[in-house]
Amino acid sequence: MDSLEWLTIGSRLWTGGLFSMAAVGDASCVPDTEFDCRNKPEALKLKAAAMVAILVAGAFGVALPLVGRRLKVIRPDGNVFFLAKALAAGVILATGFVHILPDAMEALTNQCLAEVPWRKFPFAGFIAMIAALGTLVVDFAGTEYFEKKHASKKQAISEAIGSEHDSIYAAASSDPEHGGVNGGASGSSERANQMHIVGMRAHASSHRHSHPEGHHSCMDSTHAHSHGHVGHAHGTPEDEHTTIRHVVISQVLELGIVTHSVIIGLSLGVSQSPCTIRPLLAALSFHQFFEGFALGGCISQAGFKSWSSSCMAFFFSVTTPLGIGMGMGISEIYKANSPKALIMEGFFNSVSAGILVYMSLVDLIAADFISKRMRCDRRLQLMSYLALFTGALAMSSLALWA
Repeated sequence: MDSLEWLTIGSRLWTGGLFSMAAVGDASCVPDTEFDCRNKPEALKLKAAAMVAILVAGAFGVALPLVGRRLKVIRPDGNVFFLAKALAAGVILATGFVHILPDAMEALTNQCLAEVPWRKFPFAGFIAMIAALGTLVVDFAGTEYFEKKHASKKQAISEAIGSEHDSIYAAASSDPEHGGVNGGASGSSERANQMHIVGMRAHASSHRHSHPEGHHSCMDSTHAHSHGHVGHAHGTPEDEHTTIRHVVISQVLELGIVTHSVIIGLSLGVSQSPCTIRPLLAALSFHQFFEGFALGGCISQAGFKSWSSSCMAFFFSVTTPLGIGMGMGISEIYKANSPKALIMEGFFNSVSAGILVYMSLVDLIAADFISKRMRCDRRLQLMSYLALFTGALAMSSLALWA
């Protein structure tokens, strides 16, 4: 058994036999449109170059916000990061609407499929809608789960501090030398100091201040408080909720990106046409960089541990190159126009489009553009809109070539 056969078997196992096996065994119903530009040696070189370029672009894009949070210029709370995230959100929105959804529609209305039901009902749009609504449910359920988990952790901390408070109080009350029954004024004073220290710990660990503000207030959401002997700052419940939202957003966004990245990689990997691969190489590198930046920004804002952040970044970076490698492995037996292949491609592209459109509009654009920070800074607001439209138009223009 030669290396190509082993690679083919590995590709089928990796995808669970879902995509590649769906494409095998069905004859193509139309001639291969790539035949005139078919050049396997040249295509192989371009696919190898595409794997490297897309890997580097994706890794650099997702790593930039993670490394940049230690730098003043592109830290997550800086304006440069805010503008770059708006640009990336526009790229993702255009990816869903202009690139993925039309491809899904083309696949599910292909002449190789039966007229009934495929060309009698807009399945691509319907599946994308269901995927978007499903993402809403996952978004809500994930946020609720992490909020409950966070609340349980805070309650456990409060109970632990309360137990410490009670034990110190009991010890101070029963010790005559430190203000017990006969301790006198000095004992009372020391007991008061001990009680005050415990109160400070409880306050610092579990207390959060909520400040009433008007709808149009542009005051900082985090305030420093002076308590006589010491000044300290507290995160608001709004800050905690925002962090939880970023945890959910980063995970759901990665799911949507990875889903369509596999499809894109397979499509490029099975192609034997340099005319098709060349424009895809540049377009996918651009697309992968900005998708990576948006995902890396969400991961950074979620505050994951270094190991978790690295795993998510690595998984995003290698998905499309792995898809290309899988496509290369099954290119000899893959029939792009077989009914099963078209249905699976159209289905997964529709799901990806629904997820990415929802995430870009709701969790990336709306979340930032209706925030207090945006309302209170007209210059940042104008620049963010310019960045958003620039990203969307730039990614849309790539549809002319890829």
